[in-house]
Amino acid sequence: MPVKLETKYLYPFIKDEEYDQILPQVKTAHKILHLKKGPGSDYLGWLNLPSNYDKEEIEKINQTAQKIQDSSDIFIVIGIGGSYLGAKAAIEFLKSHNYNFLRKDTPKIFFIGNNISATAISELLEICTEKEVAINVISKSGETTETSIAFKIFREFLENKYGKEKAKERIFVTTDKESGLLRKMSDEKGYTSFNIPRDIGGRYSVLTPVGLLPIAVSGANIEEILNGALVANENFQKNNIENNICNKYAAIRNILYRKGKQIELLVGYEPHLYGITEWFKQLFAESEGKDSKGIFPASSIFSTDLHSIGQFIQDGSKIIFETVLQIKNNSPDITIKQSKNDEDKLNFLAGKTVSYINKKAFEGTVLAHTDGGVPNIILNLENISEYTLGYMIYFFEKACAVSGYMLGINPFNQPGVEAYKKNMFALLGKHGYEKEKEELEKRLKNSGR
Repeated sequence: MPVKLETKYLYPFIKDEEYDQILPQVKTAHKILHLKKGPGSDYLGWLNLPSNYDKEEIEKINQTAQKIQDSSDIFIVIGIGGSYLGAKAAIEFLKSHNYNFLRKDTPKIFFIGNNISATAISELLEICTEKEVAINVISKSGETTETSIAFKIFREFLENKYGKEKAKERIFVTTDKESGLLRKMSDEKGYTSFNIPRDIGGRYSVLTPVGLLPIAVSGANIEEILNGALVANENFQKNNIENNICNKYAAIRNILYRKGKQIELLVGYEPHLYGITEWFKQLFAESEGKDSKGIFPASSIFSTDLHSIGQFIQDGSKIIFETVLQIKNNSPDITIKQSKNDEDKLNFLAGKTVSYINKKAFEGTVLAHTDGGVPNIILNLENISEYTLGYMIYFFEKACAVSGYMLGINPFNQPGVEAYKKNMFALLGKHGYEKEKEELEKRLKNSGR
């Protein structure tokens, strides 16, 4: 298996009998997930996606990606939340967090429409000056404010640069198959479009055209990603925890949560894991954070963050547990050379590789943190590859669903996200929100009194 669960650092915190005690709940959660009898069952299209995806659409994605690679210096992905986090995570994992700065035959890839920053938009417009540009807007409804603003601005940029007819050859839309503002616009203007399955929510959509088109543009093999997810799907069918690491991870999280561990810190020791940790946070926060329940997902890249939040992890409130991503085979590597007269005091490292030193930093940290009362779950990744990525994505998606059902919540809705949107629409004067606008403005005026 390209992802292996290591639990040896949990023995001081979880007794063997605790796995037996929680097993019935794991089995129930697993069963209702597969029978599609739990809350949110209308959004389980991701569950068997690796075994029944549309092969013709995958071919269309590859052909479109090739067209974008041949015609563009810059490819802009416009979306927010699940509409961009998965693709960004995959590209950073497979290619590098420095992807845009490396010498390559594929376009630079930028992500916009994930904030409301005039500065960010203006800077990207400047970067696009005198470059060949294509864009991919991603939104199921087409009415997400952040995404819609960015799409409007970059659509007009392309139309001014190329003219409307040529611009439409550089605009690619990923949206609902039949309805919504973006679907209507795409059909009317003749944009190349891809479908977001109605039974898959945004944070579970990375293995759909939402994530696969940008990933393919980066030069990654999307069939191998889906193959890794397929094997994960097959491996996680058994309804137990002895030989189903997905269920066991969900069980561990819930055992620790009931012991007062309210924060899960996903840790990587490589900068190119940063995107994965950001995708992880949305997946688990939107899935579990409701009904006044849930483990708060946080993230860190070590050893970098050991010099900022390491003190709190070691000696602060005992509300944290860590899940550490370790990469077994990572290349290229660098060997430390011996210095004359040991002028830099690093000759004790001579002959050792940077990866070896990084591993020892991990070993020293995990021992220190567990000694300090912080449980550590280790997920060992075989290598950096499309196959491993697909397997890991499916692992986290399914573990999140099982864990959510164990918490007794609906892992597939996000009612809290809608609250800020309604308030923002009202304060901006969107039609139909007149009454709410008046009430909110009064509240803002009287705040603090």
